[in-house]
Amino acid sequence: MKYQYQTSGTCSRMIQFEVNEDGTVGEVSFVGGCHGNLQGIGKLVKGMKASEVIDRLKGIKCGAKPTSCPDQLAQALAAAIAQKG
Repeated sequence: MKYQYQTSGTCSRMIQFEVNEDGTVGEVSFVGGCHGNLQGIGKLVKGMKASEVIDRLKGIKCGAKPTSCPDQLAQALAAAIAQKG
C-alpha cells in the first residue's frame, strides 16, 4: 500500500513510501532534503521489515534538531502500521 507522510522539523517536506502485504518496505522517496543521502536511505531500507527499519532509525537526530529525515521515516512507517491495524 502507498502512503504519504508530511514531515516536521526536517529539510525534507514529505515522504512517499510503500509497505507491502508482508510488512516489508517498498519504494521510498523524499521530497526536499539532501537528495543523495535520502535516495541512499530509500535504497537501503527497501525490502527490510518495516518494524526493523523503525527500530534502527527511530530517535536519530540531525544536529541540534530533535528529529531527522531517518527518524521521520521511522515515524511515517509506525503511523502506516498503526493505520493498517
